[in-house]
Parts: sequence; structure tokens; C-alpha cells
Amino acid sequence: MELIIDFASKFLSQLRSPTLAFLLGGIAIGAFKSRLQIPQPIYQFVTFMLLMSIGLHGGMEIKETNFLEMIPLIVAAIVLGILIVFLGRLLLAYLPGVKKVDGLATAGLFGAVSASTLAAATVALEDSNISYEAWAPALYPFMDIPALVTAIVLASLARSRASGNESDEPSIWSIIKQSLQGSALSALLLGMALGLLSEPESVYDSFYQPLFKGLLSVLMLVMGIEAYQRLDELKKVAHWFALYAAIAPILHGFIAFGVGYLAHVAFGFSPGGVVILSILAASNSDVSGPPTLRAGIPSANPSAYIGASTSVGTPVAIAICIPLFIGLAEAVF
Repeated sequence: MELIIDFASKFLSQLRSPTLAFLLGGIAIGAFKSRLQIPQPIYQFVTFMLLMSIGLHGGMEIKETNFLEMIPLIVAAIVLGILIVFLGRLLLAYLPGVKKVDGLATAGLFGAVSASTLAAATVALEDSNISYEAWAPALYPFMDIPALVTAIVLASLARSRASGNESDEPSIWSIIKQSLQGSALSALLLGMALGLLSEPESVYDSFYQPLFKGLLSVLMLVMGIEAYQRLDELKKVAHWFALYAAIAPILHGFIAFGVGYLAHVAFGFSPGGVVILSILAASNSDVSGPPTLRAGIPSANPSAYIGASTSVGTPVAIAICIPLFIGLAEAVF
């Protein structure tokens, strides 16, 4: 009972974080029908800055780390990304009123990773004085790309079987290439490369790090406004998508928390690293995933998978999963 009370108090304390306040503020502004708009170029710039900062920090830390320490977690991230898509296929693709391609596209988006949620999680951990391996956010592409590839391949195989035309089967390399060329992964990987191969400490300490929390607050405001605006899209499709989007982030996060706990016991993975892995799994892609799935599964309805992700999945991941798994880590470890 004492453990439950301790966890509940820590969970409630996380709900008062500035990150969540800006997200809820954006939702409130959207509900108020305000004309406030953040121009798309500013949103893209803010996302770029945050991911460059995370990448630079990760690259600098990887340089000081034995790469062999990362391998078990890289494998875990790959398996989790693929597993989430297959779980989504079981939970969504066979439900009445849900087209298989729509279910697979949604599962792919929820298996992929959200740049904004990852950035919010790193700030929440720092505010809670929970340390984590700086290379842990670099697990992003190892979960993101396998999830998108798996969803697109499964959808293409289903389409080719239905049409009897095996030439419709996709090129896995083209899907990987398209994912790597997406703006989010490009920024993160560029930052990692610069952090690993150059000496960017001075520009990171004087420019990127001081701006991080302020830029994140702008991103959260944008995400809140867009979350409310996407509700209309979600209403056009089966309500199964809304239910899935509300439950899936929590379920995926618990699975990853269990995997991270095993890595903690076996390899000394830090509690903060366990939280990062859980949030990566709980998040759903909001930058690179949608255009990749639009191109890879053109027959899927964007209102279903983008609406479910943006209007329900991302707020759940940020507002519930981040405080949930930080509180759980503080209670368990």
C-alpha cells in the first residue's frame, strides 16, 4: 500500500510540469476556437532544434561510451518496434468496421517514435533529477524504422495477395531510405554524427542547451492546438481507433518498461534509461511517420491513423505516460 501511495503522489506531481501545462494550454486554445496559429516553418524549426540538441548530446556521450553497451538495447528497441506493429495488427486489423490497411498504418504510426514526446521526456527526467544514459534517445531510429518498415511490408503483402500480383511487394531498402530522409530522423542523425565526429561542446553549451526548454514549450503548444483540431478527423472513422489510441501508448510503455527492467538487471541499464525506452515505445510518430506511411500505404485513410495519433495518442503519451513511467521508476528503483 505504501508503494502505491508513493507512486500516486509522484505521478500527480509530474502532472504539474510546465511541459504538460503548455500541451493542455494548446488544447484549451483549440477548444476556444482561437485564431492563434504557429506558422508551419516555426514548428519545423523548433523540431529541428530540439532533435539536433538531443542528437548532439547523444553523439558526444556515445564518443565516451563503449558501443558494446548499447547493442542489447539496440536489439531491444528493434524488437519492440516490430512487436508493437504485430500487436496493433491483432488489436485493430481484424475488428469490425476497420480496414486492414488502416489498422496496419495506425499500428505502424504507434510503433514509430514521436520527436516531441521524446524531447518532453528528457526534460521531465532532468526536472525529476533522474539520470539516464545520454545515448538512450539515440535508440529512436532503431525502434522507429523497423516499425514503419514492418507496417508497410505487411500492408503491401496483404494488398499483393488480394490482387494476386506479387510485383506489388515493396522494396524494404526504399522504405528504410525514405524513413532516413524524413526531417526528424535526418536532424537527429545529423546531430549524433556531429557530436560523435566533431567537438561541438561549446556551441551545445552556449546555444542548444539553454534554448531547449523554451523551444519545447512552443512545440507542446503547437501539439495541443493540433490535437484538438484533429478530433474532427477522428470522428469520421470507427471509434475503435480512438479506443486503441487511448490504450496502446500505456500498454506499449509497460511492455518496454518490463524489457528495460530486465536490461537494468542484466546490463545495469539506468532507471532513467528504462523510462526513455518506455516513452519511446509509448509515443507515436508525429513528424517522420505520417509522410512515410502516406507514401508506403497510399490506400490507408490518413484520418484514421493521423487522427488517432495526433488527437489522442500523443496527448496520452505526454500527459499520462511520461509521469506514469517516471513515477513507476521512482517507486520501483
